[in-house]
Amino acid sequence: MRFLAAACIVVACLAAEAKTLRWSSQGDYLTADPHGQNEGINNLINDEIYERLVMRGKNLELVPGLATSWEMAASTRWRFHLRKGVVFHDGSAFTADDVVFSIERAQLAASNFKVFATPLGKVRKVDDFTVEFETPAPTPVLLENAALVNIMSRAWCEKNGAQKPQDFKSGEETFSSRNTNGTGPFMLARREAEVATVLKKNPRWWGIAEKRFEGNVDEIVYRPIKSDATRMAALLTGELDLVLDPPLQDIPRLKSDTAIRIVEGPENRVIFLVMDQSRDELRYSSVKASNPLKDLRVRQAFYMAIDIDAIRRQVMRGQALPTGAMIPSAARSFPDLEPRLLPFDIAGAKKLMADAGYPNGFELGLLCPNNRYVNDERICTAIAGMLAKIGVRINLSAIPRAQFFQKVDNFDVSMHLYGWGGATTDPGFTLTPVIHSPDGKGKGDFNSGRYRDETLDALIDAASGEMDPPRRLEMMHEAFRRVREKIYTIPLHRQVIPWAVRKGIHAQHRADNVLEATWVRID
Repeated sequence: MRFLAAACIVVACLAAEAKTLRWSSQGDYLTADPHGQNEGINNLINDEIYERLVMRGKNLELVPGLATSWEMAASTRWRFHLRKGVVFHDGSAFTADDVVFSIERAQLAASNFKVFATPLGKVRKVDDFTVEFETPAPTPVLLENAALVNIMSRAWCEKNGAQKPQDFKSGEETFSSRNTNGTGPFMLARREAEVATVLKKNPRWWGIAEKRFEGNVDEIVYRPIKSDATRMAALLTGELDLVLDPPLQDIPRLKSDTAIRIVEGPENRVIFLVMDQSRDELRYSSVKASNPLKDLRVRQAFYMAIDIDAIRRQVMRGQALPTGAMIPSAARSFPDLEPRLLPFDIAGAKKLMADAGYPNGFELGLLCPNNRYVNDERICTAIAGMLAKIGVRINLSAIPRAQFFQKVDNFDVSMHLYGWGGATTDPGFTLTPVIHSPDGKGKGDFNSGRYRDETLDALIDAASGEMDPPRRLEMMHEAFRRVREKIYTIPLHRQVIPWAVRKGIHAQHRADNVLEATWVRID
């Protein structure tokens, strides 16, 4: 009997054994402040800790989050009904005061999310579990914006001097950049820069009672590993369960490994080149007293010098979908904008350079992350070689993503590689943040080419308030057509994202490349 009892205890202990999900990608978790930096991996980790009024389902559909329901009370007024019984990680209750505080915080100048928070307008508390948003004009995508702003505890922020978002671009360190207090399914247990971030399951998460915790993960260990070889060795030896960004050259070999499963699909993300078209003299160029990138002929020459098929075949190993459009989701693009605008034509590009007054080319700095996008540094290296054929001598600077985004946010660039996308597939969420000229209030916050086009801005502004879907679609179509013809950016391709997963790990692959740990089951 004693033996049987002991055996039962052992079985019970084994059944209750904590499940740890160990995963990796190239880059580190940049900041714990949920309004400090709008970047993929950073958002992925923060979204396990913090939550939004509206959230995303497995097919990127909008689902209730901290709000259980909502309705349009008038053309410029939305009412949200908040979830009751929710507590922050410190045990304090979630109420309307936290929503009002968080939206207003995200609208402040230092916020990297003000482009999404500002269109929400003025938020006011109706009662402890009801808030209203009053917008200056009708807003067709208010729910999409509400699904992009995380909610913080007002009392916790006030207690710890975190009323303002971290100013990430200045390198500022704050209490909220190192500590967290959300309502989400996981809590920050440890963060060691460039080593590991550890999250623990929140036993008081409201989603457990709602059957939203579909997996069995108790702990998450995220390890940033820049080296492809080291990252993949850790997966193959069992030190890691999942790699979000396996090197493309390894995919065929991994597919033949019975211990590894490859899960892949196109990501809602367009990769493109940005050129400084604002300064009268480029910061990183041999050309003085003028800016050659303001000349359409130079931008056309750059476009024609890039062999996009060679990048797809040789750099991306076929894991890319070339495009001529600045729209992250192919499903929401316009067919006439998808083909490349200009053909690959070195002779034609050289003629354009000569016509623009640069027959011998010039030197130009190209900034690139080396651990953010799929094969980012290799893409930039290939482009440097291609531009050399038309006399443009590229000084390539490939740096880690933390420093990269600080330089881009500070407009300390002449030309750089960029990517844009995520869960929101509506084309307007590229136009307003990335294409519109900067207005200091959120519009154009990610327009790091700093070009200004009043006609384009008017189109984008009109579309942002147009409630008639066909009319709004045509306005957006016209705006993207103008961006394409003026070559304000050079679109390259949409990424195809493979995940490498060990046998026994069941994860949901989503088109925004988000690993949602509440859906992960470990055998």
